[in-house]
Amino acid sequence: MTVNIITIDGPSGSGKGTLAAKIAQHYGYHLLDSGAIYRLLGLSLFHRQLLDQLEHNIDACVQVATDLDIQFQGSEQGLEVRLEGRNVSQEIRTEIVGEYASRVAAVPALRAALLQRQRDFAQLPGLVADGRDMATTVFPQAKVKIFLTASAESRAARRVKQLQTMGVDANISTILANIEARDKRDMERSVAPLKPAINAKIIDSSDLSIAQVFEQMTIYIDQCLSH
Repeated sequence: MTVNIITIDGPSGSGKGTLAAKIAQHYGYHLLDSGAIYRLLGLSLFHRQLLDQLEHNIDACVQVATDLDIQFQGSEQGLEVRLEGRNVSQEIRTEIVGEYASRVAAVPALRAALLQRQRDFAQLPGLVADGRDMATTVFPQAKVKIFLTASAESRAARRVKQLQTMGVDANISTILANIEARDKRDMERSVAPLKPAINAKIIDSSDLSIAQVFEQMTIYIDQCLSH
């Protein structure tokens, strides 16, 4: 039986993570946060004391990547991420785990293993996959492809608001510059660059609320799934 796959790609800060969790919950589908995959592998390798052996014990590291026990669960509060049964939702967002992920992402064999690991999430009753190259590289066969974008200015404003609610001082000029630099890197990289799939529905969320984007998405998804 064919598994229905919904991909939601887009730049950082476009709201794709929040929307993907809500869409997965709405349809009762599995959820893949592809950006978290590398962080989870880095954390798992660190716990196994393999992170410093990437060059000398690559076979063991690839085996960990292949067997990675991870779960993503969407809820009204957002995305819950579990590694080997443990809730690591906050831990994987730390700077140190980001460094682990950066080291993992530089190893071609691990990238290849994680590509298959992402594809393994496509199970019944269906999958919502959130990332930057879900429709173009990981799931080109997806039945529903959405590219969620927003202006760099609106994404910077959202990030400032998010940081302020966490009690963190934020300079919008600095954040805007960081977002623009990340966009440039993502779009110009040689492997799986950030771009809409040819047949993706593009939604600009710059002036829309989460509820408004969710409504647009579900209307489009329902149309695609009914065919």
